[in-house]
Formats: sequence, C-alpha cells, structure tokens
Amino acid sequence: MEVRTEREDDVLVTTVNGRIDSATVSEFQHLMERAITDDIRRVIVDFENLSYINSAGLRAVLVITKNLWTRNAKLALHSLQPSIQEVFSIAGFDKIIQVCADKAEALDATQEK
Repeated sequence: MEVRTEREDDVLVTTVNGRIDSATVSEFQHLMERAITDDIRRVIVDFENLSYINSAGLRAVLVITKNLWTRNAKLALHSLQPSIQEVFSIAGFDKIIQVCADKAEALDATQEK
C-alpha cells in the first residue's frame, strides 16, 4: 500500500494505491491521522488505485471520518473502483461518507455551503 498526501490550500488531497487490509490498516490510519492537521477543514481521498479494502480498512475510514466530524471538517472519497464501491455500498458507508465520481466532485462536495 502507498499513501500520498499533499495540501492544496485548506484541502488535504490523499491518494491511496494498493490494498487496505489487516497488514496495512495501521499504517494507513497513522498516515492519515498524522497528515490531518488542526487547520485542515477538507479531506478528499482518491481511491482509484485502491484494489482491496476489508472490514479493518472500513473501520479505519470510519474512525477518520468521525475524527473529522468532531472538528467540523469534511471528507469525500472519489474514483472508487466498482468492487470497492460495492463494498462501501453493502456496508452502508456510502450513506454516511460522501462518495464522489471524481476529484472535482469531491472538492465541490466538501466546500462550505
């Protein structure tokens, strides 16, 4: 698994490649939590190259989401492969986490309105 983060103004843009599973979930969660500084209000995560996520990975995404909510920050995921989209849908995560088609939609979804 590879996680890349970069800051674009007040947005943390994250790209995840590979798998988020029992072997990589701790690293994923640690990298995300370290990258989300107090002044970050918007986080978008590109899952285009995410090939697999298990329940441990879903739990990590949920923990990150809840931590952002407590700070009034917003999260959007985008570019999910159909198999990953299906996992989020079956788990009901697409009802509590913003899932978008692409980066532009994710940026729009996290704008202050």
